[in-house]
Amino acid sequence: QVQLINSGGGVVQAGGSLRLSCAVSGSTLTNYVVGWFRQAPGTEREFVGAVTWSEHITRYSDSAKGRFTINRDEARNTVYLQMYSLKPEDTAVYYCAIKLRGSTNYHAWGQGTQVTVSS
Repeated sequence: QVQLINSGGGVVQAGGSLRLSCAVSGSTLTNYVVGWFRQAPGTEREFVGAVTWSEHITRYSDSAKGRFTINRDEARNTVYLQMYSLKPEDTAVYYCAIKLRGSTNYHAWGQGTQVTVSS
């Protein structure tokens, strides 16, 4: 059974950096897309970015572009969300999720990790 474990959240001052991890077990990620999402209190979950595992093709939301980077470690079956120049509005619970390439829906999710950016 596939399992995604999120980690790396915390409290950081505005302008700081954090790296979130998404460790995947129970499945190889060939032909999968790993996505990152976030949800702030009282808001809808929003897409942050995603990476195709095999080709390492990334795409980002407008709010993440230029500040966030997604990388993967094949040996560890882990995807990272490196966040720079953090802003208070980046405060949210961050989740990773996976889906098959070409699929619309992400079918497995991590438990989420809290990121708080203080001003």
